[in-house]
Amino acid sequence: MNVALIHDWLNGMRGGEKVLEVLCDLFPKADLYTLFYEPGRVSEKIRQMNVHYSILQRFPGARTHYRLYLPLYFWAIGRFDLSAYDVVISSSHCAAKSVRLTDRQVHICYCHTPMRYIWEQYDVYFGGANRWRLPSLGMRLFRKRLQKWDVAAAQRVHHFIANSQSVSYRIRRYYNRESKIVYPPVDTDLFRPLPAEQADYFLVVAALVPYKRVDLAIEAFNRLGHPLWVVGTGPERRRLERIAGPNVKFWGWVSNAQLVEMYNHCRALIFPGEEDFGITAVEAQACGRPVIAYRKGGVTESVLDRRTGLFFKEPTAESLCGAVETFGTLVFDRGVIRNHAEQFGGHRCRNKLSRTIQRMLQEHGL
Repeated sequence: MNVALIHDWLNGMRGGEKVLEVLCDLFPKADLYTLFYEPGRVSEKIRQMNVHYSILQRFPGARTHYRLYLPLYFWAIGRFDLSAYDVVISSSHCAAKSVRLTDRQVHICYCHTPMRYIWEQYDVYFGGANRWRLPSLGMRLFRKRLQKWDVAAAQRVHHFIANSQSVSYRIRRYYNRESKIVYPPVDTDLFRPLPAEQADYFLVVAALVPYKRVDLAIEAFNRLGHPLWVVGTGPERRRLERIAGPNVKFWGWVSNAQLVEMYNHCRALIFPGEEDFGITAVEAQACGRPVIAYRKGGVTESVLDRRTGLFFKEPTAESLCGAVETFGTLVFDRGVIRNHAEQFGGHRCRNKLSRTIQRMLQEHGL
């Protein structure tokens, strides 16, 4: 059985790439296809695969401005010749699932989310102060067409796997398709409690992009005055630094060892946005630290209110401030938090993903 894996782009290690690593373990002889590939920014496990990248890799500015080529993603994915494979497994939050296959081939899609910037998060990315910027103007021209292409691509997938109940709902809402749920892997061996005393700071760990709503956390902590450490980088960093008070410290990306230390010392992880699943929330809990999160999206499936964390109801600074003040009156048990996080360990993801894919392939006699 010849297998191909296809992932949207490979220029960093985020939640989607952690799922891809599991797929690489399950299918080590598979060929791997992607739109953009930067070997130095992905893991050794991914680099060991036979990676093929698209023609967009050669376009001007593709390394730093790859998002500007969004209208061309479906075209570029369609140029891959995958006719030699029996099975194609896409790891997709954008265009990877839009590969064109023959009737004899089987396509399984692990969907991290339908394209958030053309569906439920459109206003976050392209509304408000951003609405008159060039990317927003361009998206107004292409959004309807991209939605049409996205829905059409979803109908060519034989089986969907969703990374959370929230994403499963979106797949049903936008594509009218059903899906099986397999939570993404969290390295609960790496992220573990250490004999560390709690420090005074709260922590945000996120790519600095609009939908993560790090701006909301900064606004709230500017009011509260509590120390806030922000781990991550992205196109929003300069704007966020401009609005941040002196109590907010930006670290950029840090090593895994540093991140484990930061999780272990923080008072709580602040999780201000709506996420598909929210791996960082589980990482913090795996270190025995609670999470203060917006009550929407995948995090509602991984955080137990007032047992392993605390939710706030509205995506506003006022609501988050109220939750932080309430948090100060509560006591959390690190052992209970850690035990809860262990159900999302990487070995469980691998076993369930393997069983799910095998059952899907058996339906096609493979």
